[in-house]
Amino acid sequence: MISKAFQDIVSQMAEVFPKKFGIADATGLVLAANGPEISEDVVEELIRTSSDNHNKIFVREGYTVRLIDGKPYPEYMVYVEGTDEISKYCCNAVTVAANNVRHYYDEKYDKTIFMQNIIFDNMLAFDMHQKALELHVDIEVPRAVFYIKVLKKGEVGIFEVIRNMFPDKEKDFVINIDSSNIVFIKELKPGYSEDDVSGIAKQILDTVHSETMMSILVGVSSVAENINQLNTSYKEAQIALEVGKVFDEEKSILNYENLGIGRLIYQLPIKLCELFLKEVFKKGDISLLDSETILTINKFFENDLNVSETSRQLFVHRNTLVYRLEKIYKLTGLDLRKFDQAIVFKVAMMVHKYLTSNPMKI
Repeated sequence: MISKAFQDIVSQMAEVFPKKFGIADATGLVLAANGPEISEDVVEELIRTSSDNHNKIFVREGYTVRLIDGKPYPEYMVYVEGTDEISKYCCNAVTVAANNVRHYYDEKYDKTIFMQNIIFDNMLAFDMHQKALELHVDIEVPRAVFYIKVLKKGEVGIFEVIRNMFPDKEKDFVINIDSSNIVFIKELKPGYSEDDVSGIAKQILDTVHSETMMSILVGVSSVAENINQLNTSYKEAQIALEVGKVFDEEKSILNYENLGIGRLIYQLPIKLCELFLKEVFKKGDISLLDSETILTINKFFENDLNVSETSRQLFVHRNTLVYRLEKIYKLTGLDLRKFDQAIVFKVAMMVHKYLTSNPMKI
C-alpha cells in the first residue's frame, strides 16, 4: 500500500522536476519511479554506499541519493538521475514528501507502532479496540512482554538480532526504545506454560550473547491474556529489572512472578522504608556492620540458622560464630538465633540494600 502512496508522490513531482527519479526499499526493490527502473547492480551499489552516508545526501554512479529516515534503521531510499544542483534539490524535495507519507502510513497501518502506543498508555480502551479491528490484531490472544536492557554495549545493535530471531511481524513486535533498551512482545500459543515463557527469555539471552557478545538483562512480565493487559505487563517487565538488579544481582533473567519479598519492598514508599529501619535498629545502624559480619549473617541465613553448619562452612569454631552473633545482638538489638528476630533482620537488610541502590520508581 505504501508503494502506491510513493508512486503518487513521484507522479506529481515528475511534472515539476525534469529528472528521472524513484524510491527503493532497503532490499533494493524499486517501489516507485517516473521512468525505466535502474539496474539491480546500480541499486545494490547505492544501498551499499548509503550505509556510510546515513541522513546525508550523496552522489554515486551518476545518481544523487538520500535515505528516508526510519527507526531504528532507514527502510527507503530516494535516487535521482544526475549530480547537479537541480538533482540535489529534487532529491531533498522527494525525500521530505516521502518521509511525511511514511510517517502517516506508519501511524495508520503499522502494527508495531500500534503496540508501542498500547504499552506506553497512549490510547483509550475504545480507540485501542477499534484500531485493533482495523489492523486485524487479535485482541484476546495471550502475549508476554520482555524488557531487554543492554549492560555493556558492543559494535553490533541487538534490534536486528531479536528481529531475526522472531521474524513474524504480524504476531511478534520488537520496539526499539533507545540503544540500550528494547521491548519485545511475543504472542503465545494456546496451552502455554511458564517454562515456555522462560525458554523464550533464555533463547534471547543466549542468542544475543553468542552473536554480539553483549551483556544484557531480560525482564519478563506475567502473561497478558488480552490486549488490555499489555500496558500492565510492560510495567511488570520494567519492575522485574528494577527489583532484580537490587536483590538478584547474579541473575540475567528476572521474572516478575518470581521476585518474592523484593516486589513487596519495591512497592513501599521510601519514607516508610526509612521509618522501618529506624524502628528495627534502635541501638545502631546496619551500616555499622563490617564485611566479615555481613558474610557471617548471610551464611547463617543460607544454612537456616544452623550454628554448627555455618561455623563449618566459615571454617571457624562454633564458639567464634556464637561470639559474632552476640556482637550483632549488641549492635542491633536483634538475636539472629531466634526465628522471629532473624526474619525481621533479613527483611531489614533487604530494605537497606533497596534504599542504598537509589531506587527510581517506575
